Amino acid sequence: MSQDQLIILRNKETGEVYHTRKNKKKVERKIELKKYSKLLRKRIVFKESKK
Repeated sequence: MSQDQLIILRNKETGEVYHTRKNKKKVERKIELKKYSKLLRKRIVFKESKK
């Protein structure tokens, strides 16, 4: 069975969050993804954060 775990991606500027899954066995570093911010109306970096 896969080692997927639910993680939170948070933007420091706006405080917006995205929820996604990552495989803990394959990815050891923290995830940084460019996602769309509804408040800023552009794509910005969201970083993995603690719950």
